[in-house]
Amino acid sequence: MIYRDMDQQIEDFFSHNPREALLITGARQVGKTFSIRNYAKKHFPYVIEINFIETPQAVTLFENARDSRDILLRLSALTDIPMKKGETLIFFDEVQECKEIVTAIKFLVDEGSYRYILSGSLLGVELKDIRSVPVGYMTVFEMFPLNFMEFCRANKISDQVLTHLQNCFENRESIDSMIHTKMMELFRLYLIVGGMPAVVQRYLDTNNLREVYQIQQGILQLYKKDIAKYDPEEKLYLEDIFNLIPSELNSKNKRFILKNLNENFKFSRYKHSFIWLREAGAALPVFCVQEPVLPLLLSKATNLFKLFLEDVGLLAAMYANGLQLRILNNEADVNFGAIYENAVAQELHSHGFELYYFNSKKEGELDFVIEYQGNILPIEVKSGKDYTRHHALSAVLSNEHYAISQAIVFCNENISVDNKIFYCPIYLAGFLKPQIPDQDFIFRLDLSALQ
Repeated sequence: MIYRDMDQQIEDFFSHNPREALLITGARQVGKTFSIRNYAKKHFPYVIEINFIETPQAVTLFENARDSRDILLRLSALTDIPMKKGETLIFFDEVQECKEIVTAIKFLVDEGSYRYILSGSLLGVELKDIRSVPVGYMTVFEMFPLNFMEFCRANKISDQVLTHLQNCFENRESIDSMIHTKMMELFRLYLIVGGMPAVVQRYLDTNNLREVYQIQQGILQLYKKDIAKYDPEEKLYLEDIFNLIPSELNSKNKRFILKNLNENFKFSRYKHSFIWLREAGAALPVFCVQEPVLPLLLSKATNLFKLFLEDVGLLAAMYANGLQLRILNNEADVNFGAIYENAVAQELHSHGFELYYFNSKKEGELDFVIEYQGNILPIEVKSGKDYTRHHALSAVLSNEHYAISQAIVFCNENISVDNKIFYCPIYLAGFLKPQIPDQDFIFRLDLSALQ
């Protein structure tokens, strides 16, 4: 069984939120249902699972229902599993097929007899249908493909090794050379397999990359079917955008060029297509900022962006067949740049970072720019041996106006530090995480003079 970080998040949620439902969203095939079933099996004697695709008649449960009692009465007619107060978990799956569920969950939670967990793919779901969350009654988690550390655990990398890596990252100390070599080999495998659980499991079971590739192609076809289903009038552009991602990332500046879709393409007209791909979990846009200064959102250019895939393994599968073996062999003539950047974008996004990049005629382009520990952190991704050559990064660091104190270069080499620049093996990108306060911040304003 593949352990997911989400498994612990679900445990923590139900331990600390006795009066809320949980909704887990994310792209298709990322493992939502498996993690939910795993939790349910361990903690509830009775589990009722309603899948709104497999059981379309269940949608009528919420149509014209008078109240929560009415819904629960109808639900009891659909299942022979006991509905016992405090002992039954009700799992609604594929909730994008039942738009009334978000409103109804408030009343079901309020009724209080059972615990509720929901799951849905954002593919084919409009933004407004899934985000009108009843505050105080339901919390939303987003699930992603396996990140690299989850992939390491799936491949039985020991806790001792992972702790060694964590300590080296935090203390800026060199990693044991044998461990570094093996971790780079594992990372190159991750570039091919990616993080889709079914793909990872097939690799673990067979070590057969041909079968891995076949499953990846199946997932890509599933995505394209959803795209075709979404909007018959716009599906050609949605699919064209999706299919262009690999070639656009392989171009010199990796920026998504709109005219490659159509000479008369207007971003404002097709903006919703990009939003849909992002919200579907199928694509990850990284927008350009005019300056690397806080807050980055204020200088975001909405019509300049790179477009990555949410899973690096699917990206590799979209390139010409045969690339997999060349990546494993670390062949010098393979352009790893796009795949490396996609892996870093996927990793940082899954940990909650808002990703941007910076580009100017004077200073050049930075691969990524994020807000980290209250400061701007520029990130460069280098796949070759000339990883210490970074004109744009050096220019930005020397610009006193930006006042940037540190930068990271993710590369193939071991850990080293040169003045403001932290050279870090690319497989450690997942150790870069947003800062979460470890204690409450309580502030009381003294208004006694006004009372």
